[in-house]
Amino acid sequence: MPSLAKYREMRDFERTREPRGKALQRRDEALSFVVQKHDARNLHYDFRLELDGVLLSWAVPKGPSLDPGVTRLAMEVEPHPLEYRDFEGAIPKGEYGAGTVMVWDRGTWKPEGDPRQGLKKGHLAFTLQGQKLQGAWHLVRTKRQAEAGQGSRDGKGWLLFKSRDEAARADGDQLLRESPESALSGRELEQIAAAPEAEWRRDGRVAFGAPAPNEAHMVKLGAQPRPAAKLPRVIEPELATLVDSAPAGDDWIHEIKFDGYRVHARLEQGQVTLLTRSGKDWSERMPTLRETLQQLAVESAYLDGELVALDDEGHSDFQALQNSLSEGRDGALVYYAFDLLHLDGTDLTAQPLLERKSRLRQLLAVQPEPLGQRVRFSAHVVGNGAAFFENASKLGLEGIIAKRALSTYRSGRGRDWLKIKCSQRQEFVVVGYTEPAGSRSHLGALLLGVREGDKLRYAGRVGTGFSQASLGELHEKLAPLTTKEAPVENPPRGADARGVHWVEPRLVAEVGYTEMTSDGSLRHPTFHGLRDDKPAREVRLEASTKVEQPRAKPAQLGLGPQPPTRQPSYPITNPDKVLYPESGITKRELLDYYALVAERMLPHVENRPLTLVRAPNGIGKQTFFQKHPGKGTPAGLRSVDIREKEGKHPYSVIDDAQGLFGLVQLGALEIHTWGSRADDFEHPDVLVFDLDPDPALEYAAVIQGALTVRRIFEQAKLESFVKTTGGKGLHVCVPIAPDLDWEQAKDFTGRIAEAIAADAPQLYLATASKAKRKGKTYIDYLRNARGATFIAPYSTRAREQAPIAVPLEWDELSPKLGPNHFTLRNIAARLAQLRRDPFEGLARSQQRLRPASESATTAAKRRPKKSR
Repeated sequence: MPSLAKYREMRDFERTREPRGKALQRRDEALSFVVQKHDARNLHYDFRLELDGVLLSWAVPKGPSLDPGVTRLAMEVEPHPLEYRDFEGAIPKGEYGAGTVMVWDRGTWKPEGDPRQGLKKGHLAFTLQGQKLQGAWHLVRTKRQAEAGQGSRDGKGWLLFKSRDEAARADGDQLLRESPESALSGRELEQIAAAPEAEWRRDGRVAFGAPAPNEAHMVKLGAQPRPAAKLPRVIEPELATLVDSAPAGDDWIHEIKFDGYRVHARLEQGQVTLLTRSGKDWSERMPTLRETLQQLAVESAYLDGELVALDDEGHSDFQALQNSLSEGRDGALVYYAFDLLHLDGTDLTAQPLLERKSRLRQLLAVQPEPLGQRVRFSAHVVGNGAAFFENASKLGLEGIIAKRALSTYRSGRGRDWLKIKCSQRQEFVVVGYTEPAGSRSHLGALLLGVREGDKLRYAGRVGTGFSQASLGELHEKLAPLTTKEAPVENPPRGADARGVHWVEPRLVAEVGYTEMTSDGSLRHPTFHGLRDDKPAREVRLEASTKVEQPRAKPAQLGLGPQPPTRQPSYPITNPDKVLYPESGITKRELLDYYALVAERMLPHVENRPLTLVRAPNGIGKQTFFQKHPGKGTPAGLRSVDIREKEGKHPYSVIDDAQGLFGLVQLGALEIHTWGSRADDFEHPDVLVFDLDPDPALEYAAVIQGALTVRRIFEQAKLESFVKTTGGKGLHVCVPIAPDLDWEQAKDFTGRIAEAIAADAPQLYLATASKAKRKGKTYIDYLRNARGATFIAPYSTRAREQAPIAVPLEWDELSPKLGPNHFTLRNIAARLAQLRRDPFEGLARSQQRLRPASESATTAAKRRPKKSR
């Protein structure tokens, strides 16, 4: 059994939290592996394989590559104890390996043949089954110089490389770039480095991070598991303080302020209890939400969130929420979870907010439908609160909530959570009502009061915002509460008091208004609904306070692949130039938009030849296509030479967000890409079917065409994705491994399009004849020809209102959500509400088409004829 003596010699366990450990021989269990990202003197990756009771270890300076043609130096280091595979934290200065350690990947490995003989001979072949790394790999000992002149002395130098299989990728480092977060806790290195020391235990496990199933596993290894924390019956919610502006700095995260009911969800052994802010049990009022939450794969959990009803624009609508609940219709409501306070015996309230949200995101990401539609993760952005608030105001949202990223969960009202309202909204106590006038029934207006100390002060009346149904409901609730005495200190007198029915101050109304006058009355009030979740005795007039802004910005905190929201530091000229006159969208706004979507968009446009639609002076002025870069190419763009009939010509290529911003500088209002990468432009890795309808055709027919294409690929066990085009049609996208050349790709997609058209000629055609397109959808497969392009996901279009090509989930396809529904002005709300990006899997997928191509076209030809 390998010795841990050298490992222990090199460490002072009184100073480092690394586990001392011991060699343990486990039987009848799969062998584990771990890859730890280690930010020491130089950032590198520690590759560790379990064998004979320890972790055999190699330091890989550049990390594992998924490209079989790339070999990576792997320097063998001392064996580590098995407990080290759960170690994530900071090694203090002065200690060996001082720096931050992250569990970047973990899983099991299976050697080919006898691994001990393989190690002795200097060639270890094995298969990984990890959260990130998959497939067959090799470690080969070498005695020659490797990578940047680093030699391999004493036989310690090895080469790590990937086998050619389905898990291999042409861009071998893409996984390192796109998945930098911990497989254990979901955090990035900066968050781990900034975490308080109290979060790390002697055995190296993260206090919040280890899933419950590992507790038994840790007992086998000799470590002491933490005692399970009892799930509280009720946790008093944390409340936000109203302030006048969003706080600056990256130590704040920002969420949309939903207009709904605050709901705590308590789950224990399959039983779900739904509690209001005041602790009332509303489980019976929300049976659908209760049944949906029962699907969560947990033993116990305690969630904090907001129950909302969404309108057609995706905005929360409080009145619609009330109507749904009062009529017993909660099936269409959505629960936005924004915090996780307890999970499977672990109390998370003492952990930083970002840690809790990371666990919550992971919990919801793996859940089945329909849970994913009814229970959603409340997304956030890090820093740049002023811009986030400005966008929320433009979208007509109620406001935003700012939260300290590293704050613990503290019940009651405090300043770790702040709310900034886009419009004036306030709860008031209903103290009376007036008789109806004219055609109105039941009542005319509500009289309102607000508490000041122990007294109730009259605050005016509200007479707008009611529906016929809400008037009847209000009168039914108010009539039994009538009283002769005014319950307020300063009731109206004279004519203002005529026809008033005073009521006991029990009901709470939410009212919007433009301002409050000097005598404390409301101007232009609008009724938004009754609040059943708040007792009248707690209603106080909220006054916003100043928020203290930091003088200097601290280091940015990250949480997984979040869209950047800070003002991009790109030197664009003429930022106030209007590019979309109809809506007044400027060059600066376009830049801000691409900063918002860069993380989502880049996987689909980086390292691809581009064709641009440029309108340097805005739509309505000169607009032109540009295939080849001209003079004055802005920073962030590079070119790649591609052979054409008349010789080689350069094409523009971008590799990062700076390149995306450079396209804004050019006035590019549309970004079109090839279906191949710039480093392998003769072999496409995504196929596109453009569903282009006759303009007079109902959009529902276009949707059916897209679903038909999807079914054909499903029969061939190939996944497809759909997006709007910002125009009049849809794109169905199929990611593939780059095995075919362009002629083969065009021939394959052409045969599918022709088979669909032959099956239903009254609905579809596969030729570009506009004369024959009347009443039909053209299935344009010529996007898959060499040199052809298609609109990129998240690209704007050079059309009025700046419509955007937006990825959708398949079940989102609806005639209500037209192909140009999303624009630059409403896209932010959608992005904030997404639990995951619909194209998240497209950039990573490389489905093998060669063995499937015949079955796909055969499936198309075998489709049953529809009745005519």
